[in-house]
Amino acid sequence: MHLREQVPLAPYTTLGIGGPARWFAEAATEDEVKEAVLFASDRGLPLFLLGGGSNILVADEGFPGLVLHIALHGSRVEQQGDLFRVAAGEEWDTFVSQAVGLGYGGIECLAGIPGTAGGTPVQNVGAYGQEVSGSVVAVRALDLETLSFVELTPAECGFSYRKSIFNSTRRGRYVVTRVDYRLKKDAPPQLLYPDLQRYFAHRDTPPSLAETAAAVREIRHGKGMLLIEGEADCRSAGSFFKNPVVPQPLYDRIHAGAGTTVPFYPAAENSVKIPAAWLLEHAGFHKGFSVGNVGISNRHTLALINRGGATARELIELRDRIVATVEARFGVRLEPEPVWVGPGHGELGTPRQTYPG
Repeated sequence: MHLREQVPLAPYTTLGIGGPARWFAEAATEDEVKEAVLFASDRGLPLFLLGGGSNILVADEGFPGLVLHIALHGSRVEQQGDLFRVAAGEEWDTFVSQAVGLGYGGIECLAGIPGTAGGTPVQNVGAYGQEVSGSVVAVRALDLETLSFVELTPAECGFSYRKSIFNSTRRGRYVVTRVDYRLKKDAPPQLLYPDLQRYFAHRDTPPSLAETAAAVREIRHGKGMLLIEGEADCRSAGSFFKNPVVPQPLYDRIHAGAGTTVPFYPAAENSVKIPAAWLLEHAGFHKGFSVGNVGISNRHTLALINRGGATARELIELRDRIVATVEARFGVRLEPEPVWVGPGHGELGTPRQTYPG
């Protein structure tokens, strides 16, 4: 394991924001993961696990402990029939392309999502009508309490909307090193999401899995949610806010006062999910909104972006302004998706052990 000091973290993130890591290491094997964990533990250092850097916001001061870049990838994708064992550092979209290219369905609607395979079960990554929990059959991880490797079942992972034990009840306990997915050979693509249905409305025959994945990437690109080097709207952490689930009576009050139809999706009993984008737009935060070096993407209302030279403080100030305005107008408190890396602002995450973005 090669250790470096004072390594800038901004280049490792899709937002391009953040100060340096006091210590930085890459782990290409499980032995190196354990070695890095012991290095941090022996010195009482906080530990942060870095994957693709697509769902994190790093403090301007950087991170005072060890940032461990999970780099288990490459040839460590193993297929056994419909079971795919994927190392945590494998680029997620590369794996999606491999799977649909072989005719396996179950993750075709998750194409174009940045980051690594190890990060997918942490937040139960989902998009366009699919969630990764529908395909995960096991998560291999280092248990930091016992320093032994374990394999967790989907039930043990506690999946729910954008949640798992890894980012909630057991945050900081596990280092994900491999994820096993069970996919379906020659399965028809899932065309549940309205955007996809509109995209293929002219078709007389159903699209293939590969065509569906390509369509998802094109739709994401149109919304500035596909990482294209050089495109300003892509300097983001994806959707910055979760779609809130609210009690039915609160939705009814919002709908009655809106003067227009308020979109919603069914959720748990006597509650509905409201698109966070609708709340932002009707609170005055439209596409292209700008303040200083930060703003909202020109293509997607939920993407807060670095317009160039932005600081974490600027983005946090915009976040807080949006949250306060939406809550004052609608009585809904938005919850950010990105993980905060560094001191302070714990509401975005924990400054100690956390999981790959």
